[in-house]
Amino acid sequence: MKKYLIIALAFFALSACNRQQDLAMKSADKDYILKVANEKFEKKKWTDALALYERLSNLVAGTDDAPNVVYNSAYANYYDKNYKLAGHQFKNFAVTFPQDKRAEDASYMSALCFYEGSMDYNLDQTNTELAINELQNFLNSYPNSEKSKNINELIDELSYKLEFKAFENSKQYYNIADYKAANVSFENVLDDFPSTKLRPKIYDYILKSRYELAVNSVYDLKKDRIENALSFTKQIEREMPNTENAKTALDLRNKLMREKEDFLILEKKVEDRKKELLDKQKAEEVRLNAEKDLNVAEKNSDQIKRDSAALVTPAPAATFQIQK
Repeated sequence: MKKYLIIALAFFALSACNRQQDLAMKSADKDYILKVANEKFEKKKWTDALALYERLSNLVAGTDDAPNVVYNSAYANYYDKNYKLAGHQFKNFAVTFPQDKRAEDASYMSALCFYEGSMDYNLDQTNTELAINELQNFLNSYPNSEKSKNINELIDELSYKLEFKAFENSKQYYNIADYKAANVSFENVLDDFPSTKLRPKIYDYILKSRYELAVNSVYDLKKDRIENALSFTKQIEREMPNTENAKTALDLRNKLMREKEDFLILEKKVEDRKKELLDKQKAEEVRLNAEKDLNVAEKNSDQIKRDSAALVTPAPAATFQIQK
């Protein structure tokens, strides 16, 4: 019996709550709606509270109750995980009621909402960038606030997410063996995030990309690419001595030096072959020019003979008679 009594009481309580919500939703009494909305808020009935606060938005406009409605609506949306809407509401509160003692908290919560709305690194990062801006704006506006203590940590966390996304995008080029694009992409990550914690991994991929480019390069680009990769191995050893990166750099430098030696041998053969072909080409040109000169000389000689014959040949006798 006790069990059924509890169920019955719960049912009646729920019915009473639903009835109260319905009455408030249909009422035109601002004070009554506000009273019920605040009760729902206190009981963490976020959906019910939001529905009533929405009804109140026009009813309380310009009154002393307006700040409370906006502020509570923002928190109800935050607790209901409607972070984007809550963020805009908190920001609107801070801008609309800058003299309210809760303006600082609203500004902080606005930034926090954008932080909460940040997506996983492999998804769209628009909210992440907005969150960083909002958090930085809070720091600029309230540098001495107690709430500022963890702001830099949140900014670092979000920045790392952007760094990691850029890093993973660059890895895709390396994974499909587009080493030229990978090298450029990883360098862009370093330019965009000079303080990134991913620098050792990025250096490793840049080194391996340059190595692959050098080893698999076409002849005309191979020498420069080998030198480029060798230079980067030395940079890594200077910046990261006694690390795994430095060990990898040393190993690849030894391989690159052997590759360079082989290339120099090949280069000499190519240059010797070019010289041989050039000498042959010049010899052929000399032969052709000599042959051309000989032909010209023969033609000139024949012309001279014809001209001489014409001079010694008598003119033909007249073939016409003078009429009498």
